[in-house]
Amino acid sequence: MNYMEEKLQRIKDIVEEELSCSAHNIEHVMRVYNLCLSLAKDEPKIDLFILKTSALLHDIARVKEDEDDTGMTDHAVLGAEMAGKILTNLGYTSEQIVKIKHCIITHRFRSGREPQTSEAKILFDADKLDVLGAIGIARLFMIAGQYGEKIYSDVPIEEYIRENLVCGKPDGRIKDISKHAPNIEFETKFKRIPGRLFTKRAREIAVIKLEYMKEFYENLRREIKGELIWMRSRTFSRSEINKMKY
Repeated sequence: MNYMEEKLQRIKDIVEEELSCSAHNIEHVMRVYNLCLSLAKDEPKIDLFILKTSALLHDIARVKEDEDDTGMTDHAVLGAEMAGKILTNLGYTSEQIVKIKHCIITHRFRSGREPQTSEAKILFDADKLDVLGAIGIARLFMIAGQYGEKIYSDVPIEEYIRENLVCGKPDGRIKDISKHAPNIEFETKFKRIPGRLFTKRAREIAVIKLEYMKEFYENLRREIKGELIWMRSRTFSRSEINKMKY
């Protein structure tokens, strides 16, 4: 194990100790880490050491945000601060720390902060891909169980946004989590993800994963209503993928 790998392993150990939230644990971190490496293969001039470090640390403050009942803690902002201290102790240079903190502070979908570097854009995309598809559905229901959300809500989406999201905007924070549901998160947030992604490969993956989720929630809606009708998943061609709009 070389010097850089030793640093990365130490960071992984620190992160694993820090995280306990079921949907944002070390397994999520490592999926994002691996997605980052996959997306980086299609992008030029990527600093893999910066990217790997950023991926490992991007959710370091997630539990602290979840435990803050005031809703004032932003895990991206606090995470960048925490990362700075960890990286300083591990001997990262000032330039490396600035780059990594930028990746962390801009990775959040609802933050409004735009990633500026290639590494930050890849981390943003990888983190979003992990909330889509089969793993995205599984994570949504883990969170629903953790916070007492509904299994499904048939409320009109515009009405829900107006009444239960801050400022009545789709990207507003949730006021009353008990009124939320996985299908609402899909409608208010996840459908907007492809249009926010930076890399071509991530956008292609995202639309396929969204089609899978759309089919799942339609099946769930029908089954809740007692309808015994199922839609079946299928493979999409590249031309079909390019025509998908979200």
